[in-house]
Amino acid sequence: MNDDHPESKSPTTPAAAGLTPALARNIEAIMRRRRQSQNSASAQERAAAAVSKFAGSMMFVYIHIVFYGVWIIANVGWISQVQPWDPSLVILAMEASVEAIFLSTFVLINQNRMAAQDDIRADLDLQVSLLNEHETTRLIAMVEAIAKRLEVPTDADHEVEELKKDIAPEAVLDRIQAEGEDK
Repeated sequence: MNDDHPESKSPTTPAAAGLTPALARNIEAIMRRRRQSQNSASAQERAAAAVSKFAGSMMFVYIHIVFYGVWIIANVGWISQVQPWDPSLVILAMEASVEAIFLSTFVLINQNRMAAQDDIRADLDLQVSLLNEHETTRLIAMVEAIAKRLEVPTDADHEVEELKKDIAPEAVLDRIQAEGEDK
């Protein structure tokens, strides 16, 4: 085994039932990369992620139901022992607005970080797809050569020439962009 190339290593834990060692290694690599990404996040990014995670939880909803419910009930005079401090609920509305501003900012910070990670994954997907396309094209050419050598006729002979051509990603992207501009 070559220690210089992590992709040539076997997984550190045995593959679970139904998983091949290569799949287990890939899962482990993805999880390791996620941990690295989380560990490399700045303190501000981690704080934004934590706030966003909490704000997206049911506990956050329950706390707000209780908080706003008690505030409203107390300030509309339904609790005779409590003197209303915000009878018009203006303070509550202002507090909710300020909270919304900060929560939306935290969510946007977290979404920006996630979008950057998605861009990296999309680039990886594109690179793997392009490599796969190139390898498939080469395999088609090799199979065609073997079939010709063995004089094996196929029904796909008319398609093989087209399938043997490499795809230029720039041309595909240009066509997609042109089609998008026509709409």
